Amino acid sequence: MFKNEEMEINMGPQHPSTHGVLRLKLKLDGEVVTQCRPVIGYLHRGVEKICENKTFFQGQVWTDRMDYTSAVANNLGWAEAVEKLFGVTVPRRAQYIRTMLTEFNRLASHLIWLATHALDIGAMTVFLYTFREREAILDLFEAFCGARLTTTAFRIGGLREDLPPGFEKMVRTFLARFPDCIEEYESLLTENRIWKKRTIGIGKLSAEDAIAMGVTGPVLRAAGVAYDIRKAFPYAAYAEMDFEIPTRTEADTYARYQVRLAEMRQSTRIIQQCLDGLPEGPVMAKLPKVLRSEVNEVYHPTECPKGELGYYLVGEKGSTNPYRFHVRAPGFINLQALPMMVKGSLVADVIATIGTLDVVLGEIDR
Repeated sequence: MFKNEEMEINMGPQHPSTHGVLRLKLKLDGEVVTQCRPVIGYLHRGVEKICENKTFFQGQVWTDRMDYTSAVANNLGWAEAVEKLFGVTVPRRAQYIRTMLTEFNRLASHLIWLATHALDIGAMTVFLYTFREREAILDLFEAFCGARLTTTAFRIGGLREDLPPGFEKMVRTFLARFPDCIEEYESLLTENRIWKKRTIGIGKLSAEDAIAMGVTGPVLRAAGVAYDIRKAFPYAAYAEMDFEIPTRTEADTYARYQVRLAEMRQSTRIIQQCLDGLPEGPVMAKLPKVLRSEVNEVYHPTECPKGELGYYLVGEKGSTNPYRFHVRAPGFINLQALPMMVKGSLVADVIATIGTLDVVLGEIDR
């Protein structure tokens, strides 16, 4: 009974707070984590190989199923990667609509992150509040393309259709009340002493370590690195948008919470600009019914809600399919920083740290 040897336990893969079928092998000294080893592969669906056996048009659908909370942003990355491969120029109106819908997707993704992260730590009310606004965003997606989760929102060359009647009014109604909703979330959490005790100083990851591990997105920006692909390598209509890159320097779970809330405010700002400056004109470029590629390769990065989502495509002469398709999924890269973040922390803090990474196993086990 007086032995002090370390104990190894499994957290997951059937565990609600691992946000999917993620297994963590934890080595514990009492309640303190001395080692953490993530084990993945329980959800593997072979999306990359499937897309290599589909046409460029058909591949769009499969991007929905990776990070299923970020289907619109995934769609945009695929469409723009193929457009870059074939040298397609997208109409300006379509670029604005794409940008607006992608920012709505960022809001929806951050809302479900805040809901589940707060629930993991014990705050139930926030979950009910954030899903109220997320439902309104999904109503907008449904009005635009008929789908709420796996949207297949865009098409190679632009959009399937223009905005439906009444869409602009729905957007303005949402924008009029959403800033007050963010204030509500903050009133529940930001100065809540239990929330602060569970998040301040927890899961720290310095800027140097984050860069060394290839971490991107809010986790990197919370460590003080103002890197955002929308600014560094503008795509869609982001070059015409006026917005800021929220950063913090504390590099802990609380800082990542603050960065994501600030990002929601910036997304609202971008959506407003897209709506106010929406140009007239077509929403679809003229394309052949069959796309046959030359021998070429492209890598196209976009800033999805969780970080850098990159699509690598290789074309084969005369083929209607990509010869090679690879995804640089932000969740996959960010997850490798977890062992470094939880070492020396308590078991309960592992839950808070997983939540702050905002992992979705669909894009990790793609």
